Amino acid sequence: MRKITVTQLGTKFAEVAKLVEAAIPTPGCGEVLIKNRYVGINASDVNYAAGRYDPSQRPPFDAGFEGLGYVTAVGEKANLKVGQPVVYLSNGAFAEYKTVAAKQVVPLPEVDPRYLPFMLSGLTAAISLDKVGQIRKGDKVLITAAAGGTGQFAVQWCKLTGCEVIGTCSSDDKVKFLKTIGCNRPINYKKENLELVLKAEYPHGVDVVYESIGGAVFETCLNNLAVGGRLIVIGAISGYTTSFTGGFKSSSMLPLKMLQLSASLRGFFLMHYSKDFKEYMMRLISLFKQGKLISSIDMGETTPGGAFVGLERVYDAVEHMYSGQNIGKVIVELPD
Repeated sequence: MRKITVTQLGTKFAEVAKLVEAAIPTPGCGEVLIKNRYVGINASDVNYAAGRYDPSQRPPFDAGFEGLGYVTAVGEKANLKVGQPVVYLSNGAFAEYKTVAAKQVVPLPEVDPRYLPFMLSGLTAAISLDKVGQIRKGDKVLITAAAGGTGQFAVQWCKLTGCEVIGTCSSDDKVKFLKTIGCNRPINYKKENLELVLKAEYPHGVDVVYESIGGAVFETCLNNLAVGGRLIVIGAISGYTTSFTGGFKSSSMLPLKMLQLSASLRGFFLMHYSKDFKEYMMRLISLFKQGKLISSIDMGETTPGGAFVGLERVYDAVEHMYSGQNIGKVIVELPD
């Protein structure tokens, strides 16, 4: 089989992560072997390859976080059957086959790539907005990168809660998409100035911000919080390929800004909330099956090289996501 392994630390994924041959692993006690049919692309793939999440980790190590496929072998004490469609979150997902602890996989009704985004992007949105952002009906919520893999779920989760949603994006096509999932005020920042729109249309500020960009966007979000506002940092993609700080400039003034507004800045890292995974995954899948939640995926059909099929296309998919052209979650298909 083939898998992608990080051979040296760095922010240029295509240079530090290599496609290698390996033996198909055998599931141990409590594990299952999964034939991956789809793998998810995340901004954090670059951070992980750069060694930012675990400074003690040294190459070589396997890349990728989430996969969807079906069980092909079952280890002792693993309560799943061969052929069962599953989705999972586990390091080393960029592989044609992957062993995963049975307790970490979520059984699915079918092998459908639209379930894959729930595992990382959906859980990040739902758990962070509930547990960290503490969203309430009537809140005004600003979501950056709202048409992306996790942004799409943040928009919909807030709407299901009864919030008014403002979403930033980078194209008119994304504005149209955001309207279809209920975003009250899409803002194409390439045509409209985010700071001016917020000052003019939301003079009292926004109650919650779901922020994943960093840099100047973070500054704008910070400057437009309402009294008692909560700014959730789930990422800082603008700095992932360069400075890990994401270009933050407000650190010295941050305490005063928070004090003046009785506001708070709150970080969110999904793996710290693993106890909530099962509950929220079931809720997301249930809403999807009821037609109350849309899962938009981008498999590269409109890119110059065509659809992302095969493990070798992971590199193109990462570049596609960082180009900001995707609508929804970027996914790579692996042939059966």
